[in-house]
Amino acid sequence: MGGSVQLVRTNTISGVGVLDKAVLILTACTNGASLAELVHETGLPRATAHRLAQALEAHEMLQRDHEGRWRPGPKLGELAGSTADVLLSAAEPVLNLLRDQTGESTQLYRRRADERVCVAAAERASGLRDTVPVGAALPMTAGSGAQVLLAWEPPEGILPLLPKCRFSSKTLAEVRRRGFAQSVAEREAGVVSVSAPVRDKTGRVVAAISVSGPIERLGRRPGDRLGMAVIRAGQKLSGL
Repeated sequence: MGGSVQLVRTNTISGVGVLDKAVLILTACTNGASLAELVHETGLPRATAHRLAQALEAHEMLQRDHEGRWRPGPKLGELAGSTADVLLSAAEPVLNLLRDQTGESTQLYRRRADERVCVAAAERASGLRDTVPVGAALPMTAGSGAQVLLAWEPPEGILPLLPKCRFSSKTLAEVRRRGFAQSVAEREAGVVSVSAPVRDKTGRVVAAISVSGPIERLGRRPGDRLGMAVIRAGQKLSGL
């Protein structure tokens, strides 16, 4: 087993079985844990550990790293009254600048289980636009934002979703190669988008920054025009 996870079994019992098991899972994930490590460290059956970890991930109490291991998620910090989300605090001016540079709507997405959630956005002031409201949950199976959030995942984080995706493993390899993703009417008819990764201090992809708009304005190869601008915006938000 990996050396980063410490034995976490505890005699603390609240009398609420599912709660005690969830706390075991959360504690085991303090420094990151794979499913095999969760089973070993908590003593829970594999199916139970997997089900609880997925449920905690859906509530953003856990999140996956680039190796597919579960780690503490952003909701834990929010519930603990921690300092403001640094990424969201920095996102507004970067999204506004990217919108002004490109003339199109911009968004920031985070993954939540099998969805991606728009956590920040800047809309163009007028004209035809692609509006994605903050809080909107979109599928991880289509769109350039989904491609970016999956491209650097380990195989076990990608393979279960691929059969449902409107893009292929070859597409994700191309995203990794060029550093950005583009989609043309993949999520919604008439809409194109370009996205790039946002990374934390360890280099792990934690979000996708996107530009989206109508195909009539951006054409069928939006990355040729917008790719570098979106990459630079992602770099400004990385390492926070």
